[in-house]
Amino acid sequence: MMLTLCMKLHQGCLTPVVKASLVKSAPLIRPSLHKYLTRTFADDARSAFRRVSRRQTLKERAMAPAGETAFNVGKGALAGGAAVGLGALCYYGLGLANESGAVDRSILWPDYVRQRIMDTYLYFGGSVALTAVTAASAFRSPALMRFMTRSSFLSLAATMAAMIGSGIIVQRIPYKEGFGAKQVAWMAHTAILGAVVAPLCFIGGPLVVRAAWYTAGVVGGLSAVAVCAPSDRFLSIGGPLAVGLGVVFASSLGSMFLPPTTALGAGLYSLSVYGGLLLFSGFLLYDTQRIIRAAEVYPLYAPHPYDPVNASISIYLDTINIFIRIAVILASGGSRKK
Repeated sequence: MMLTLCMKLHQGCLTPVVKASLVKSAPLIRPSLHKYLTRTFADDARSAFRRVSRRQTLKERAMAPAGETAFNVGKGALAGGAAVGLGALCYYGLGLANESGAVDRSILWPDYVRQRIMDTYLYFGGSVALTAVTAASAFRSPALMRFMTRSSFLSLAATMAAMIGSGIIVQRIPYKEGFGAKQVAWMAHTAILGAVVAPLCFIGGPLVVRAAWYTAGVVGGLSAVAVCAPSDRFLSIGGPLAVGLGVVFASSLGSMFLPPTTALGAGLYSLSVYGGLLLFSGFLLYDTQRIIRAAEVYPLYAPHPYDPVNASISIYLDTINIFIRIAVILASGGSRKK
């Protein structure tokens, strides 16, 4: 109606008296209209503020779309760990520590200590080589790949049982020099882990080779730090490492059921990958010094000889876990670039 009156005023179809009465009466209408609009906009603003300021529930926060925060925190922690490792390598490698390390004591080692450490790392190198050969062979088997990549509870339970069971069997068999039951069980255990690692070949040969080279650099650098550092420097971190292992294992299980596209899933994934890489790097420092200490103090005429197979399994598992996480990081980086 107001629009019709305005159009008529503009066309000049109203008398001057009517025009004057309309103009004089307009101020009486505008304040009430202004107050009405003000109240309406204020109510809308308050209701919108209430909707925005309503606190999200814990479930809504956990299942919200994932951002880059969790991954950036993981990358930052990994960069900090790399800086600390490089600094430790320079510090201990230059002999700035007050205590002597294994590299200093090696001059006084008897021949049997050197032989024990050499045998341990020969078995470690053999484990890595057998795992690589088995992984390449398993990747060419469609039936085995279907079983290893099947996302079912039966496949997961069978894989875990095979890995844990074969590892227990290897460690329970007494060590004897030469080729025997212990060596056969050791080869079977490394072959099973090779089949577990085989699905990583789906990321492509170049990325797998890069991950292998990066793993060699990480393992070589950490081993050098452990050898140059005082012999008991990293032997005291076994307890915190065990606690961290439980946290990383729980996050790995959780990331299997929660997609990384959610906030909680991204956090668990980042903890499993980046946190796991830092954790097993610490385990490598600990296990390297533990191997050296055991080779030094194990009695020469003990009822059972020194077991280099059992000693090598710890650093072998650390290396496998480091390789898996480096490969996953490289693969995720490549997919984001695409």
